[in-house]
Amino acid sequence: MWNEIVTYWQQEGTIMTPMVSYLLENIWVTLYMTVVSTVLAYVLGLPMGIAMVVTAPGGLRSNHVVYRILDFVANIVRSVPFLILLILVIPLTRILVGKAYGPTSVIVPLVLAAAPFIARMVESSLLEVDKGVIEAAQSMGANLWTIIWKVMLAEARTSLIVGATIVLGTVLGYSAMAGIVGGGGLGDIAIQYGYYRRDNEVMWLCVILLVVLVQGMQYIGTRISKKMDKRVR
Repeated sequence: MWNEIVTYWQQEGTIMTPMVSYLLENIWVTLYMTVVSTVLAYVLGLPMGIAMVVTAPGGLRSNHVVYRILDFVANIVRSVPFLILLILVIPLTRILVGKAYGPTSVIVPLVLAAAPFIARMVESSLLEVDKGVIEAAQSMGANLWTIIWKVMLAEARTSLIVGATIVLGTVLGYSAMAGIVGGGGLGDIAIQYGYYRRDNEVMWLCVILLVVLVQGMQYIGTRISKKMDKRVR
């Protein structure tokens, strides 16, 4: 496979070495898997987290049955190691994507693994909102959706952004593990060339690049959260 990669880049006439070109390509693959998976996971996890807070005992619309179901689902999925989940959902991945390998295919298990984690992060952030602010909104006649979107989410936005940064780092780590099944990205290179072929230089280079990506996301998330925090002077 490596010879094929070298031949390809020679034919393309690139001025970069095959290794550098291959790594740069897979940095984008890693970012693609991470960002798309996180966005789609928030589509599932954000409403789930809101519903858990609203239906919890003492919540705005307390519902013991709904809360217990959501709580159970979140706990069960989060308890399954990602590598095992990756294998378990292969049939579902084939149905949705048409194949069980490649960057796009990995998005399916990444979303399923991240959504319950996001739900817990959202739940934790919303529970930090001062109940006095919510009670004030209720006293002024605000309906449920107004309280959720204009009070709870608005007041918790700093914590939610910090949580999103943590989620990005976690999903990035999951995407690296997806290299076990040929998911692509830096994790795939580290496993296929660094581990299986015992190339320590490639292994450490991939590790360094993953650390840089996580730190970059952390830095951007921290900067955004500080700008959004009304308490920061």
